[in-house]
Amino acid sequence: MKKINFFIKLVKENKLELVEPSEEIMQSYIEKSESSLISAKILFEYNRLEEAVSMAYYSMYHLLIGVLFKIGIKCENHSAAIILMNKLFGLDNSYISSAKKERIDKQYYVDFNVTKKEVKNMIKEVEEFNSNLIDFKAKINNKDIKKYREKFKKLV
Repeated sequence: MKKINFFIKLVKENKLELVEPSEEIMQSYIEKSESSLISAKILFEYNRLEEAVSMAYYSMYHLLIGVLFKIGIKCENHSAAIILMNKLFGLDNSYISSAKKERIDKQYYVDFNVTKKEVKNMIKEVEEFNSNLIDFKAKINNKDIKKYREKFKKLV
């Protein structure tokens, strides 16, 4: 498997590393994910659309970080976590990648237009993304954890 220089750099900076798998840390991130989604919905209801986009993205991101902790990978970089979702698990990461771009655009720039319909659709898609990732996580067994950890070592 081809090593990714970006990963190697993050490993050297201690922003990406193999740690002990942790159901407890995973569960904490799942709770953060749920809280972020609730916040996104509240913000949406109060027409705080930019902020709703950001919280919706963070719901997906926190869940992904939790799944990584389930297999014992600590990742402190959004892009790396998203890449790992595909390279490690073989899962489609296009939606979370797109949501990350939307979050950055809405959080840092002013030359955009966001509609209530777009944010409503995003929240629905986040719910589907999260549901699929929760299902994936639930199927991971000890044999899978070992396999994913070995695959990770080859990536870095």
